[in-house]
Amino acid sequence: MKNKFLPFSIVLIFITIFIIFYKGLQDTNIYTPEVKINYEVPSVSVELFDSGKTVNTLKIFNTDKFYLLNIWSSWCVPCKQEHLILMDLIKNDNLKIIGINYKDTKKNAKKFLEELGNPYDKIIFDNDGTNAIEWGAYGVPESFLINKNKIIKKYIGPLSKESMEEIKLFIK
Repeated sequence: MKNKFLPFSIVLIFITIFIIFYKGLQDTNIYTPEVKINYEVPSVSVELFDSGKTVNTLKIFNTDKFYLLNIWSSWCVPCKQEHLILMDLIKNDNLKIIGINYKDTKKNAKKFLEELGNPYDKIIFDNDGTNAIEWGAYGVPESFLINKNKIIKKYIGPLSKESMEEIKLFIK
């Protein structure tokens, strides 16, 4: 009797384990930050890249101009791909580009900008990634179009020619 019951109980245990894992895979709890559009610019103290001074973000985004906040790193391959688009966007007088240098070293970031050019009006140094979290960023690169201290559009991933044209339409 024990010999007949043993295979049945092993099969029952495997079926139970399979059902538990299957349900666990369907019920994912991966965190996805909320895309905050038409929200105020977060008011946080940040360190400026060049001077090392600490300023509040509201002091950076204080005019009626359009701003493009771009989160980037020297180690980020897609950031290099979108850099030409940023260099093209700085030609527009109605737009200022602010950078957040994300989880990078100043030495590597300076080398990156020396090689590819610096499209940024100001750069925020975000050594540990906490400033990017305040903005609701997933990673790098990401960009936020800002007007009158409100986020009006978020771009996840590298900017493309299409997103560049969209930004140009916004800032006309």
